[in-house]
Amino acid sequence: MTALIRCLAIDDEPLALKQLASYIQKVPYLELAGMCQSAQEAKEIIDNEEIHAIFVDINMPDMSGMDFVKSLIQPPIIVFTTAYADYAIEGYKVKALDYLLKPFGLDAFKEAAEKVKAQFDLEHAADISRVDSDDAVFFKTEHRIVRVSVEDIRYIEGMSEYLKIYIKDKKPLVVLFSMKRMEEELPSRMFMRIHRSYIINLKEIQEVNKSRVIMDADTYLPIGEMYRDQFMSYLNSKFLGK
Repeated sequence: MTALIRCLAIDDEPLALKQLASYIQKVPYLELAGMCQSAQEAKEIIDNEEIHAIFVDINMPDMSGMDFVKSLIQPPIIVFTTAYADYAIEGYKVKALDYLLKPFGLDAFKEAAEKVKAQFDLEHAADISRVDSDDAVFFKTEHRIVRVSVEDIRYIEGMSEYLKIYIKDKKPLVVLFSMKRMEEELPSRMFMRIHRSYIINLKEIQEVNKSRVIMDADTYLPIGEMYRDQFMSYLNSKFLGK
């Protein structure tokens, strides 16, 4: 069964928002995860739920759709909607997948939805195998398949739709994969997500300083608010004495 693509409809105009939401609901492989009339509403959902794609109006009060997308550390798939064709070039600069010029009908929306599905399928392709009995994992990168011992993975950095895998004594690998799926594939006894953009090997921690995890003399990784409690619980379980 094909996974549903969880989408947000974002538009400050109630009628336009309602129509956009109805279009999402008419496409079988899309799931309407929320309707938002502001960038702030959308950000709260994206920070707390898994969202794969957003259909977002560019012209909104307080924060434009363009500025909203630029503010996201790890944005989902983006389709802009607007009544002004002049924004098309700027939209592609922020890696928008597509652009719908208002007023658009269901057929035009379905064309954009097909592009979203193609991108979603690409991002969720099997670019990593499950950990095998030898505690190793295989990555597809640059037309190669590379075997990496799980213990040798120091930490993982999210970079938009790509991940950068930092490995002991080797150059980092760049793979097309999502942070959420990587978090699910790696053994939880050894790895923990401490930020939207970072998963760390707990055995590689050298020091924790305020809001940072120090992996080595040159690597300081931030601890995100969403992940702080879980990480501190782990640290507390390892304390000796008071």
